[in-house]
Amino acid sequence: MNTSHDSDGASGCGNRPATSGLNILNQGTPCGGGGSCGGVSCGGEQRSKADSRRQFLSRATSMVFGSFALTLLPMESPESTAETPLPAPPNGGAIPAPPAASVAKPVLYGFLVDTEKCIGSGKCLSACRTENHVPDGYSRTWVERYVHFKDGTVQVDLVPEAGYHESKLPIVDAALVDKAYFVPKLCNQCVDAPCNQVCPVHASFTSPEGVELIDTDRCIGCGYCVQACPYGMRYINPETNSADKCTWCYHRITKNQEPACVEACPVGARVFGRLDDPESELSKRLGAVRTQVLKEYLGTHPKLHYVGLSGEVV
Repeated sequence: MNTSHDSDGASGCGNRPATSGLNILNQGTPCGGGGSCGGVSCGGEQRSKADSRRQFLSRATSMVFGSFALTLLPMESPESTAETPLPAPPNGGAIPAPPAASVAKPVLYGFLVDTEKCIGSGKCLSACRTENHVPDGYSRTWVERYVHFKDGTVQVDLVPEAGYHESKLPIVDAALVDKAYFVPKLCNQCVDAPCNQVCPVHASFTSPEGVELIDTDRCIGCGYCVQACPYGMRYINPETNSADKCTWCYHRITKNQEPACVEACPVGARVFGRLDDPESELSKRLGAVRTQVLKEYLGTHPKLHYVGLSGEVV
């Protein structure tokens, strides 16, 4: 800001010519006449400059020391922010792992049929019909008898519910037989079930436990799933006009009960249990003996396993 003064010294600045300057530090000293001479006191220009220099140096020094003080503040080192290591275990043992979060395993059911034990009693068939109200002329499970003759031929007979010993199956000359056995059939509960894939209304579905079920209220009885099942396990129930099949007695197993056929078998040829439990009888049996599945080449991955299954069984 420019300030002009009269030459007659009325302003108290003597005969000094007018001075133009900027009041950068806003530290002007009042002159003798009560005015201001551009921030320089009248008659003390050198002292004003010295004072201004000292003030500037004082502020500059304060800024330097302030910055220096900031550099001395304590800072966390990477080592201090790292997690504190676990104390070494006694006797030099391994450091125990932290406990894993408990996650509930999903229940997964499975089934095992031992053809070397089955005697074709038919009790499993009667128990299934009674438990599940299966109409006459239809079956959720059945038993076949396989007879391998020494000439290489194979004869397959259907065992009635009354059992093999009460049946009228043809008598076979034992001298001509190489081997013979019974094969119970029931739903394979496939992981990749073709029957579910073809249902147009999604009435066929898989339960959380891996059991293939049918929503009879949604089913329209088109029969696509009956044709798609490669094991012939489905049929159209004439009483409900909807698809029907073996469910491993789902209404029982979800209450920790065995399927009716397993409970009725007199020789323990049928074994039901949980595949997700390594301590279950089923898991132990599957781990101890060699098993097979029906039509493995289809890639349906059945959860029904067999012991002693011959390649001729389809």
